[in-house]
Amino acid sequence: MVGKARIRLVSTDYKKLDEICRELRDIAEKAGVKVTGPIPLPTKKLKVPVMKSPCGEGTKTWDKWEMRIHKRLIDIEAEERVMRRIMRMRVPEEVYISIELV
Repeated sequence: MVGKARIRLVSTDYKKLDEICRELRDIAEKAGVKVTGPIPLPTKKLKVPVMKSPCGEGTKTWDKWEMRIHKRLIDIEAEERVMRRIMRMRVPEEVYISIELV
């Protein structure tokens, strides 16, 4: 019996994240296994307000910096040859992947 592999992808760069998702889908479709996703999960927004004046005096003007963390979820049937190809994929530094067998 073949189980499922749940692949969770996290990145700050959504373009690279979508590119990796496309590669994963292509690998699964070429092997003929069932694939679900990529399912977009809620984007986490980290906001940091910083005062423009370094001394704290003067006008109270602020810079607001924001970092967005994008997440995707893909479910693939965990066949051995498909999992080997996924493990050998080249992944950019900005994209973090976790694979969980269900």
